[in-house]
Amino acid sequence: MLSYRHAFHAGNHADMLKHLVLQLVLNYYNRKDKAYTYIDTHAGAGLYDLQAAFSQKVGEYKQGWERLTQASDLPEVLQEFIAQVRATLDNEQSYCGSPWLAASLLREQDKAKLFELHPSDFDLLRGNIANLHRGRQIQLFKDNGYQGLIGLLPPPSRRGVVLIDPPYEMAQDYRTVVDTLKAAMERFATGTYLLWYPLLSRRDSIELAGHLQKLAPNNYLQAELFVHAPRADGFGMHGSGMFVINPPYVLAEQLQAALPVLTQTLAQDDSAHFVLQHQSA
Repeated sequence: MLSYRHAFHAGNHADMLKHLVLQLVLNYYNRKDKAYTYIDTHAGAGLYDLQAAFSQKVGEYKQGWERLTQASDLPEVLQEFIAQVRATLDNEQSYCGSPWLAASLLREQDKAKLFELHPSDFDLLRGNIANLHRGRQIQLFKDNGYQGLIGLLPPPSRRGVVLIDPPYEMAQDYRTVVDTLKAAMERFATGTYLLWYPLLSRRDSIELAGHLQKLAPNNYLQAELFVHAPRADGFGMHGSGMFVINPPYVLAEQLQAALPVLTQTLAQDDSAHFVLQHQSA
């Protein structure tokens, strides 16, 4: 299936959690001069016009990016996140996807490998990244990111960050992400792997984190942001999570400072809360 388009959801509460974690991880990698490779298995279009019909149809950015940028008294980690995202954008009417944010943080020595299978989004990604390229080492693949990832591991520099961010349109995505991560770690055990997942009232979603913890029981971080109570009919996403394998040692402390305020800012009812747990080797 190729029906999912992230343009409907750009800038929503899930993007705030996902992109905050991604930004913090890449900033950590940038502390060292040695090159690294960033791999995005489900890149999307890269950049989104919040005034376009896709975004306006549901307006999810109004309960995500818009709320966050209008908030006051934010902790430094969230202030820096907002500033860094804004620095990548041409205007206040747009919002970035993960490949755009990541590519803007790359240095001359770093590389990005971006996968997108949807033909329309791939064409948009190619155009958007071309405008950002400016000498950066960015390679695009119109291909299945699950399969393409394994062939790129390990990266030549033995330093790498992988983001797996599927739409979970199909039930097998939950098993596929676990199998893909297992195969990836067999080839490149020391990489940092970031997996985004939705919080839904369905068994596959509820059980996913437990399966992920078994892959790296001694070195992981799990952050979940619940913005409202599950719907009575069981439909819809009431939050999202990020699972990080081999996280930077500072990530838990940074998220502990950010998540309480992020949760309060994005809360849609009184049941909003966050979960943060981690295990270090």
